[in-house]
Amino acid sequence: MKTGIHPPYAPVVFRDRAAGFAFLTRSTMTSERSVEWEDGNVYPVVDVEVSSASHPFYTGTARVLDTAGRVERFERRYGGGR
Repeated sequence: MKTGIHPPYAPVVFRDRAAGFAFLTRSTMTSERSVEWEDGNVYPVVDVEVSSASHPFYTGTARVLDTAGRVERFERRYGGGR
């Protein structure tokens, strides 16, 4: 890698306030705010609106659309005979 052109890569806490979920990882993102983590160290914290703890796809609360009913209704309405 070229020196001097890449942002610093350091530990950062990502926090989903809606779900009360946080995780520590490494990232180039940074923040003015900080939080004391479980290991006693202080890390910058980035608040996110959606994470795997609150996203409907990962939590199993996603709605399934009735696409079969829509297709049948379209075929009835517009003569979808093949």
